[in-house]
Amino acid sequence: MNGMINSNTENNERGLLPYPIILATNKGEPEAMKVVVLHYGSYMTSLSMRKLRDERGNTYWGIDEDTRERLRAKRVLTCSRSFQGWQVLHYHHMSIS
Repeated sequence: MNGMINSNTENNERGLLPYPIILATNKGEPEAMKVVVLHYGSYMTSLSMRKLRDERGNTYWGIDEDTRERLRAKRVLTCSRSFQGWQVLHYHHMSIS
């Protein structure tokens, strides 16, 4: 994974995750999961924007940190479930053969 992160994500004009990162994430590699979370970070932040109030009652737009952390956790969980599902499918296929 070393060196793969910067070279494959910085120059991607369409904003897609490189295929090797997707494969590594499906294998459960923590470094690849970090890349996925970083890739979707700004999107998760924009989804976390809420109208908040300060101590004086003024309304402003801010980031709901709880929502952002939930989205981040959901993304990591989805990646790990994908890996676990592949393991179960692979094990099932091996036991049938």
